[in-house]
Amino acid sequence: MGEKEAIERVADPATVSSLAADLRDLGVREGDALLVHSSLSALGWVCGGAQAVVDALREAVTDSGTLVMPTHTGQYTDPAGWSNPPVPEAWVDVIRDAMPPFRPDVTPTRGMGAIPECFRNYPDVVRSEHPEVSFAAWGADAQSIATGHGFDYGLGENSPLARVYERNGDVLLLGVGHDSNTSLHLAEYRADVPKETAECGAPVLEGGRRRRVEYEDIETSTDDFPDLGAEFERRIGLAEGRVGDADAKLASQRALVDFAVEWFEANR
Repeated sequence: MGEKEAIERVADPATVSSLAADLRDLGVREGDALLVHSSLSALGWVCGGAQAVVDALREAVTDSGTLVMPTHTGQYTDPAGWSNPPVPEAWVDVIRDAMPPFRPDVTPTRGMGAIPECFRNYPDVVRSEHPEVSFAAWGADAQSIATGHGFDYGLGENSPLARVYERNGDVLLLGVGHDSNTSLHLAEYRADVPKETAECGAPVLEGGRRRRVEYEDIETSTDDFPDLGAEFERRIGLAEGRVGDADAKLASQRALVDFAVEWFEANR
């Protein structure tokens, strides 16, 4: 959506204060651990763009809470498996050999949207060190959530997702659906269902030098996440409202993950 369409769509611009008020009306509270998935364009015209949204989220949870966002970097997946678009086979080894090392402070997100890309650049934000599925965090528990992110099984028990679960945090879907809900990946790891594993690798910076790290993960899928999310909403429920011009949903991450484990075991 272009800026002209965003202006025409809404009666008033969204601001830091109006967005923070909308978040509180939805149920976001001071001190919350909040995992956010978002779409800036869904919010309508925002005065200050992504920066205003980040500021509003920080204002809503305050520094006694913790704000967490996925800052994934799909450019660090194996280029041999790229499909949208694929690259010529002759390029694969060149890309593997020439890709700059992942550096949490500077490596941009890919396909995550403007809000997490803006958030990761705030000077008081901590970003985890996984080269594919990093998360950024700010607030009271930022260090303990973002540090120690294991390379193996990057969305599993040694991930920021599991640290949010331990803190009984919430998931905010801000203008996006359950297909963007990374917490459901944690349930994939926990569910007692058949899993395919894959050997992965990416370059990182260690001691000032580029080094390729190898790690293992499972093959994940978001194909059934919308059906799972819809069933969760019907059976368990969540808070729904408007933030700016976006449909927003707020759910207990623990309730969501626990439900998803049982759902996967019954449906996969």
